[in-house]
Amino acid sequence: MPTAVVVIVLAALCAAAAAWALRAERRSAILEASLEADRRNATERAALVEQSRQSLKDMFAALSAEALQRNNSSFLQLARSSFEPVRDSLDKLGTHLRETDREHSTLKGHLHAVAETQQLLRQQTQALVSALKSPNQRGRWGEVQLRNVLERAGMLPYCDYIEKEAANEDGRRLIPDVRVLLPNGASIVIDSKVPIDAYLRMGEADEGARDGLLRDHARQVREHVRGLSAKSYWARFQPAPEFVVMFLPAEPLFSAALQHDPTLFDEAIDQRVVPASPLTLVALLRTVASAWQQQRLTDNAEQIRQLGKELYERLSTMAEHIADVGDHLRRAGASYDAFVGSLDARVLASARRFKELGVSASKDLPDDLPSTHLDVRQPRAPELRAAVQESLIDGLATGSSYSPLEADGAPAAQR
Repeated sequence: MPTAVVVIVLAALCAAAAAWALRAERRSAILEASLEADRRNATERAALVEQSRQSLKDMFAALSAEALQRNNSSFLQLARSSFEPVRDSLDKLGTHLRETDREHSTLKGHLHAVAETQQLLRQQTQALVSALKSPNQRGRWGEVQLRNVLERAGMLPYCDYIEKEAANEDGRRLIPDVRVLLPNGASIVIDSKVPIDAYLRMGEADEGARDGLLRDHARQVREHVRGLSAKSYWARFQPAPEFVVMFLPAEPLFSAALQHDPTLFDEAIDQRVVPASPLTLVALLRTVASAWQQQRLTDNAEQIRQLGKELYERLSTMAEHIADVGDHLRRAGASYDAFVGSLDARVLASARRFKELGVSASKDLPDDLPSTHLDVRQPRAPELRAAVQESLIDGLATGSSYSPLEADGAPAAQR
């Protein structure tokens, strides 16, 4: 290829390359300007977004704070209105708890006192049980209980305590503890028995041994019944009912024996022995005390009649004195009226003439002196007007009716 052509071609290619490079540079400049504009726009948009985000954040924070404050106020108001009853209930609960604590303290003190009392009672019971294991102490305890029952029934003045000295050939005592005197001269014989050995052991034994001890207790009671029946006290103290009272100082002693042997009571009655607990004996003695009270009223009837007669006689004497006083009062009134009449008619009439004769005085004599008419009231009761008659006294003492009459025969009520 010719050189000129090559040069032309190369020149054309260089020109084309130059033109393409120029266009490329222009496009690059345009793109670079557009990119810069886009970058500025992006930066502005980012700043605007950031500003908007901050504004929204501030606005949301303000709205959140306001809503939270409003919600807090509403919640506090709602809580205050809702928890007000709860507070009242808690206050009442606190007061109740404090009162409960005080009550618990008081109850604790009471329980402590009860525990001490139970301990003391247990010790005294144990001491009594130990003392009752001695036959002499048992007998003494029964006698003391019997005396307490007699005192409670008010029968001590009518009881004859007998010394325990007489005995038969076997050495057994034939004198009872006490004789209760009756108004008709008779007496009820009472003897105290304390069959308590097996009964005390029964309280300390286990369940299997109690039946045997209960049987022994019933046997001891039966032996006492037969022993009292053999002594025939009703024949030694005449007159007396044909029975003897066997006093058991504790209520369960005879009932426990009956629990094992229900025929024990019938056997005792058949042998003229009346078992009596403290309650039964009190009922019997109260009946006797009532009979003594009626007897005292009967015995004192004559003294009551004599006392009534003496009282009525003294009333009669007092009536005479009252009549004398009345007479003297009436005479004193009449004497006063006579004195006033004489003074007015005789003395003052002459004394007034001094004024007519020229004698002057700072005070004038009265024109008239008042008189008095003393009216002494007569007693209306017949006992105060006439001497008491013996028939009246006898009638009142015996309870018969009597209507006193006046001297003229009219009843006193018509006076």
